[in-house]
Amino acid sequence: MSDRAQYTPGPASGAQVRKDGEKWTLVLVRELRHSPEKVWQALTDPAHLREWAPFEADGSLGTVGRVKLTTVGAPTPHVTETTVTRAEAPKVLEYNWGGFDMRWKLEPFGGGTRLTLWTNIDRGFISMGAAGWHICFDVLDRLLAGQPIGRIVGPEAMKFDGWQRLNAEYAKQFGVETPGWPPNAPKR
Repeated sequence: MSDRAQYTPGPASGAQVRKDGEKWTLVLVRELRHSPEKVWQALTDPAHLREWAPFEADGSLGTVGRVKLTTVGAPTPHVTETTVTRAEAPKVLEYNWGGFDMRWKLEPFGGGTRLTLWTNIDRGFISMGAAGWHICFDVLDRLLAGQPIGRIVGPEAMKFDGWQRLNAEYAKQFGVETPGWPPNAPKR
């Protein structure tokens, strides 16, 4: 594993919020220097997901059907019965995780992949979600480059250097109040 201590997330970028009534959708775009096929495997294979994603899967997400997703780092494991509703390798993946729709799109881009994630999310957690996925995508990129730094999710991510900054930067970009974490933390 590469030296995690040398990792610092870059500035908040590649994210936007879409509002439709009371429904909020977080849209994250990341350009990765890896092929869509390689990125698809990382999005769908349980062994790869264990290295970067905020959940573990008891089966492949690469085919339509049922799979259990377990949130990582939560005080009490949260297990969700999930149905993959669309799996078109290596282009589109759709499923619902804990009541939130997840849609991944992979497009060839400059010798790599433009990865887009749409996920509906509670308004109060939108900047935190963006910060968390930002770090997950950084970890994913390093994993695919053969320089893994290990999964950084949940409470561990919130303690990680740079997470509070990302949370505040995304909140400012989205025009929402920066949620404090832990709940009694001073707001920035």
